[in-house]
Amino acid sequence: MEQLTITEKSGANYALYELIGACNSYTIGDLQTKIFENIKSTNVVLDLSQVTTMDSTGMGMLFACFNKGLDTGFKLYLMNMSFAVINTVKETGFLEAFNVITSVTEVQ
Repeated sequence: MEQLTITEKSGANYALYELIGACNSYTIGDLQTKIFENIKSTNVVLDLSQVTTMDSTGMGMLFACFNKGLDTGFKLYLMNMSFAVINTVKETGFLEAFNVITSVTEVQ
């Protein structure tokens, strides 16, 4: 079974999570917990450049975290989406709904 490695970094106005591996029902529990905790007090950036697969559960987690940000007044940013992530997000038809960036300098 593939795993998800999460590396956490912080900036002036964001928490950055660099993800490596699969985002699915088996791997996202810790990530969702971390995001829900941090998005209460800062923006959250997910570096998705090294995500190898994302299933519907991973996609649902992105929506839940995005909505949690709306509730708290902070934003979830998706940065450098891998081909696998782009395809999954496009399939939902909600690509434009997310805050998509290519660098943490774009965090507002």
